[in-house]
Amino acid sequence: MAAMLLTGHGDIDKLVYQEDVATPRPGPGEVLVQVTATAKNNTDRKAREGLYPTKDKGDVTSFAMGGEPTLTFPRIQGADVAGRVVAVGEGVDAARLGERGLLDFNLYPDARRDINLTPDYYGHGADGGFAEYIAVPSDQFHHVPNPELADAELAAMGMCSYQTAYHMMTSARVAAGERVLVSGASGGVGTALIQLCRVVGAIPYAVSQPDKAEALLELGAEAVIDRGDLPTFVERVLETTGGAPIDAVMDLVGGEMTDLFIDTMIQDMKARTTYPRLSIAGASGGNVSEIMWTRIYLYQVQIFGVSHGTREEAEQLVEWIRGGQLKPVLHAAFKLSELHLAERYFVNRGSNFLGKIVVVPDAQWAEHGAPYALKENA
Repeated sequence: MAAMLLTGHGDIDKLVYQEDVATPRPGPGEVLVQVTATAKNNTDRKAREGLYPTKDKGDVTSFAMGGEPTLTFPRIQGADVAGRVVAVGEGVDAARLGERGLLDFNLYPDARRDINLTPDYYGHGADGGFAEYIAVPSDQFHHVPNPELADAELAAMGMCSYQTAYHMMTSARVAAGERVLVSGASGGVGTALIQLCRVVGAIPYAVSQPDKAEALLELGAEAVIDRGDLPTFVERVLETTGGAPIDAVMDLVGGEMTDLFIDTMIQDMKARTTYPRLSIAGASGGNVSEIMWTRIYLYQVQIFGVSHGTREEAEQLVEWIRGGQLKPVLHAAFKLSELHLAERYFVNRGSNFLGKIVVVPDAQWAEHGAPYALKENA
């Protein structure tokens, strides 16, 4: 089969396209999926570049929450896989043949449904979807027949973004009626957070660029706050909420913004009915933040680090997708053989970028990719 192989840590030259890669076979309890679209995530780039240090901030490494690194080379990346079942392994009902579905991207360490303490995922600890075929556990390839969703759109709703977003919210116990500040709102996790807030009845306030405000408001944001002009950021957030403090922050940015996000929650503690909550699942603005710990413990700010999610959360998300309560935010599609171009575009994306990029195998391009190809003015 054709696949894009990651051959080591480094730049995009470490991604090598080959057409003679062995096609996997489904083992017991597995299905073989013909990939029709795989969404690209920022973790693909970070894993390739080795940007997951946990001790020395200068380390070039992959995360190893289970004790040992699981990213070995060559590796096929790509976590958010949509496709169709073309073969089944021992113990899997043959009636599943032909099912269109979406992969729960997690490599779960055990069968527990409500906790995932050593997160790993397809495309990192095992081969992922930047290929023509992938073998995965049958219970993690969820049937999504919805004819109104194209395969590229389904991939854009993949678990790497939506499950991360939902786990940020469940960790911080976001409830109906609460004001939630969403940073990095135009990306895959950010757009998922806006929708999920509305699904559970919370009120999302998006932090983004002004030229993306119209699209984010249409998606469900209550208001869009310009991430620029940092000295007035907190004042502008409180002006937007009518002076009411933010109940919980979903932080995908980090860096110098973290302290400002905390400020939006602790301006008037007498006006609060719950503890301030900061849920963190990204550091696009910087991996190191300077925070006074007295501000954290005196104001009783609760901080939640989030990586991936649980089986229960994945199944809930699939139910919402099947029920039409979540909508895809698809920016563009690229051919698998042109993944280098997709990587460059993702890193250097302009102000018009919103949502997800998907990667489509060349053999599937005419049907599943071409209708969503990047427009010339994008």
